[in-house]
Amino acid sequence: MAGSMSLADLRADLQASLHDAAAVFADPEDFDRLLAAAGEDMGGSASESGSATLTLADTLDLVAGQSEYTAPADFQRFKMALWGTASVAKPWDSNYPGRLPDVFHCGESLVLSPAPTAQQIAILGSEYRYFYFASYVTTGPVDVTEIPPANRSLLLLRAQAEACREMALRNMAKPVTMRDGMPSARIRMTKLDAMCSQKPSLRSNQNSSAVCWP
Repeated sequence: MAGSMSLADLRADLQASLHDAAAVFADPEDFDRLLAAAGEDMGGSASESGSATLTLADTLDLVAGQSEYTAPADFQRFKMALWGTASVAKPWDSNYPGRLPDVFHCGESLVLSPAPTAQQIAILGSEYRYFYFASYVTTGPVDVTEIPPANRSLLLLRAQAEACREMALRNMAKPVTMRDGMPSARIRMTKLDAMCSQKPSLRSNQNSSAVCWP
C-alpha cells in the first residue's frame, strides 16, 4: 500500500485490507481507534523490540530538593539524560556533582531520585536535558501521523492485529445453538442398529428351519 501518512489514507487502506471483516466495524471511528491503538503499541514497545522509534528531546527546569516534574503528554519511556554527562570531575574534586538522579515515570510525572541538590544545580545548571521514547500521535490539521513513512506497513499490520483481537472477543458471552452437521452419519448408525437387532432373530429362524436327515 503506497498511500500517504494522512489519517484518511491510513483509514481507507486499513478498511480495504480487512476485506469482508471490515463490515464488522460499521462506525468510521472504529478504524481511527484501531490505528490509534496500533500507534500506541508501536511507540510503547519500540524500545524493547529494537524497531525504529520516535525519539524526542525535552528539558526540565530543576529546582533544588524537588523530585517530581510533569512528563510530556506523549511520553512512553525514558531513554537517556544529557544533564551531567559531560562532567569529568573526580570524587576528590571540589566541583564533583555527586550521584546523579535516576528517572522514573509515574503516571503523568517524572520522578528524579534522589532529588537534585543545590550544589548539583550550581555545578551542572538547572536545565535537565533528556531524550525519551514518544508515542506516535496525529498532529496538525492535515491529520498526518508522526510515524516515519518507512513504518507505514508495520502500522497497518498492527492495526489489523488489533481488529482481529476485537473480532475474536465479539459475542463471547452470547449463547449459541449447536446443530448436528452430520445427518447422513446419523442415518447410517440407525440402520446399523436395526441390522444388529435383527441378527438374533435371523439365527433363530435358521435353527428352526434346519432338517435332520437319518
